[in-house]
Amino acid sequence: MLLVALIVLVLVLVAWDFLLVERIRRWDFQPVGDLDPSPPPADLAPLRVAVVTPARNEADLVPLTVPALYHQDFAGQIDLHLVDDHSTDRTAEAARAAVEFFEHQNRSLTVIPGAPLPDGWAGKVWAMHQALRKIGADRDRLPDYVLLTDADILHRMGSVTRLVTESRSAGLALNSRMARLRCESFWEKLLIPAFVFFFNLLYPMRRVNNFKDKFAGAAGGCVLLSRSALEKLGWGLEAIKGCLIDDVNLARQVKSHGLSVNLSLSSHEVVSERPYDTLGEIWRMVRRSAYTELNHNPLRLTVALAGLFATFALPALMVCHLFLAPLTVTSYAAGVCGLLILLVQFFIYRPAGKFFNLGLFWSFTLPVAGILYGLMTLDSARAHYFSRGNAWRGKRN
Repeated sequence: MLLVALIVLVLVLVAWDFLLVERIRRWDFQPVGDLDPSPPPADLAPLRVAVVTPARNEADLVPLTVPALYHQDFAGQIDLHLVDDHSTDRTAEAARAAVEFFEHQNRSLTVIPGAPLPDGWAGKVWAMHQALRKIGADRDRLPDYVLLTDADILHRMGSVTRLVTESRSAGLALNSRMARLRCESFWEKLLIPAFVFFFNLLYPMRRVNNFKDKFAGAAGGCVLLSRSALEKLGWGLEAIKGCLIDDVNLARQVKSHGLSVNLSLSSHEVVSERPYDTLGEIWRMVRRSAYTELNHNPLRLTVALAGLFATFALPALMVCHLFLAPLTVTSYAAGVCGLLILLVQFFIYRPAGKFFNLGLFWSFTLPVAGILYGLMTLDSARAHYFSRGNAWRGKRN
């Protein structure tokens, strides 16, 4: 068994070393869109941006996030469309009250009551689709851009201006920011940097941003679509209607039409205000879509869990074995190999800690986070086969 473990560890070490030297450097937490110099200023006053926010039971957050969009320094028109998807906590009333006394001739808020969910549609996608159909139906007031943004996303001053200016300057059909997630509680510090790290491994941003590469990705909390992209989509989301992972599939649709896509991290302008103070809150977030990421394929699940075990649990076990068990040539080699893997993981994971302003200690916690995410993925598969219905992003019972 030790010989098998050694062979596996050598393969894992080679994989991590390849990741370290890989040209697209998917581990270095770049590009960060709002740290780059702003594109050359342009006259944005004639432009119209429609904002689509799907919301269910977000009365605690919309009083913060909706006014932030109203108060943007964007010189053009901003029309907010909040889709109240059967909320039970007065989300619509909270949104209206938040901007009731704010007068601006270039700002408006429309609350769209959510219609019943049709068969075959994912809940969030259906909510956004209703707003897009409404926007596209008014041919005299078609926006130049549509910003899809979640109810928990706070757009700080300058966010919309930068997104639009970037898109115009680079001719982008889809411009997405991965919102900076909150990282304050113990569980957030342990798991949120790892969440973004694993996202970057799956959807390397430099590859997504390569126009010649068909690979696509996006972060659904903040997606700016051009009118050309919306025309290709028919001012609706039928093409991705059943997709729980709506953002990535939307980007694939846009890129499949030969249009440019951009994905970057946000340092401070696009921020998620949703707290994840407990392990259970993060667990439920990941469980909602982890098995979907594997296309509900048991073989892929098995391979993924085996890979996570070999990558994160086995090196730590072999290092412990090196100190606790009788020493042999094989056990020594396995222990040293495991230690090298842990050191490479620390080096590769350090940019994640720096991005979230965390101390050096947290850069050693990737193996723990990886094991927990493996358990969440397993639980996601269990929920798929044995639970009744899915969360809001999915289908409602």
